[in-house]
Amino acid sequence: MLVKCPHCGREAEWQGNEFRPFCSERCKIMDLGAWADEGYRLPTQSSEVTEADLAEIERSLEERNK
Repeated sequence: MLVKCPHCGREAEWQGNEFRPFCSERCKIMDLGAWADEGYRLPTQSSEVTEADLAEIERSLEERNK
């Protein structure tokens, strides 16, 4: 069975491939290096809290404590 290397996209044999899912040791090491250098990141939303957010939180807490 042939699979695409997740690093370079070349097709590589799955059976008997000691570097699977990569096509070679080079691709395996380069992928590991990208993880170590934080080259892969998950998309995130901005987590900055604004003054308006703080005011809304305070207003909600005051209403809840009445």
